[in-house]
Amino acid sequence: MFENAFKYVDDVLRKDAGCSTALDYVEQSSWVLFLKYLDDLENDRSIKAQLKKEKYSPILSPEFQWDVWAAPKTSEGKLDHNKALTGQDLLTFVNDKLWPYLASFKKSSTDPETLEYKIGEIFSEIRNKLQSGYNLREIVTRFDELKFESADNKHEMSSLYEDKIKAMGNAGRNGGEYYTPRPLIRAMVKIVDPKVGETVYDPACGSAGFLVEAFHHMMSDKLTAAQFEKLQKKTFVGKEVKSLAYIVGTMNMILHGIEAPRIIHTNTLGENVMQIQEKDRFDVILANPPFGGSERPEVQQNFPIKSGETAYLFLQHFIRSLKAGGRAAIVIKNTFLTNGDAAALRQEILETCDLHTILDCPPKTFTGTPVMTVVLFFTKGKPTDKVWYYQLNPGRSLGKTNPLRDSDFYDFIEKFKDKQASENSWTVRSSSLDQSSFDLSINNPNRSQELEIRAPSDILAVLEQLDQETSQILSRLREML
Repeated sequence: MFENAFKYVDDVLRKDAGCSTALDYVEQSSWVLFLKYLDDLENDRSIKAQLKKEKYSPILSPEFQWDVWAAPKTSEGKLDHNKALTGQDLLTFVNDKLWPYLASFKKSSTDPETLEYKIGEIFSEIRNKLQSGYNLREIVTRFDELKFESADNKHEMSSLYEDKIKAMGNAGRNGGEYYTPRPLIRAMVKIVDPKVGETVYDPACGSAGFLVEAFHHMMSDKLTAAQFEKLQKKTFVGKEVKSLAYIVGTMNMILHGIEAPRIIHTNTLGENVMQIQEKDRFDVILANPPFGGSERPEVQQNFPIKSGETAYLFLQHFIRSLKAGGRAAIVIKNTFLTNGDAAALRQEILETCDLHTILDCPPKTFTGTPVMTVVLFFTKGKPTDKVWYYQLNPGRSLGKTNPLRDSDFYDFIEKFKDKQASENSWTVRSSSLDQSSFDLSINNPNRSQELEIRAPSDILAVLEQLDQETSQILSRLREML
């Protein structure tokens, strides 16, 4: 049901002059889908209120409710074509009336943690790009057939929405900007194992994949009403600087069952990390910060260790945003382990945190980019004694048609429990590291005597990564001159 609807809507969007990329398809289908979901949510709340013999006041005024402007029905329950707006009439209503009304919720709602405020934020940040009211009518009518009443329906819809986000992440952007492979996220969440009552933070949340997976992980046990309320309102916090990612992340969390997600539209790196207070710290941080970006000198002044590399600044933010005993799992370029510019940062993390695990990810973990990555797992509050390394080896070359699977992480998760040594895993004591460079190189002692024959595609991926990094360095030099 949902899959066919998404395909149909994408076909309609391709025909519209206002939409040209997968990014547009996700954005434009999202706001219509969101309003249909909101209508079903309102109906569900109304029914529950009736059963309790309570009065329910809808969020939206009558003329802006879905069954009035989008899908008025006849007495037989079919679309009333005499009342349903279409063509220019529909476009005029949406652009001149519906949009300003929904955007006004941001000012009229006093609590930023309510669904009303989130509605206002969403419709303040994006705009309707559809230029044909007839195309919009087709989309609205098709989405009207969807029902979000059962848990199975919601699960199917949210899974397919994730697929759309994945397509957006691979649509000409760098591969890590919007979409981190969900099997990798789920493995990170399992290792960190957030518990109900703890707070979970992603300061570069993109499409909110980490927060969504953490929510599902914490929902696996039977919860009391108070615990569920805490998950909804007091657990998850995200920050995102880019408008489209902010909107998609907000809607992704709502569509996965978090009604008023605490995602803040802000530049995290604009905060002075030395001013972070205890009340601003979290129990768990899960993140894949942007890699390859560069920050201006005034932004770097917010950090004790200056760097033009965005990910290195984020890592400092992560360390200072963790509570004592707090746990983190962070995706970062593997060059962090050896880059001379990151020596001071490596020293800081080793001295202030227990960097207990480094997961070495295989080439093409992130579809569409040659960047090689690792995942740092650390706990704040005591220095590192030893680091357990694990080289993930799926036994096949990854790519768009052959991505990571959950099963690829089974061995890693099992061996992590006892930090087992194996062909793909080993331990290094921090005292054995070079105390000037704090080099954390991936040097598997079990393969040191072997001649490793690398696939041509892997070699090309590394060369492409080096080319990109060289271009970024030259770009930064030109900015400085």
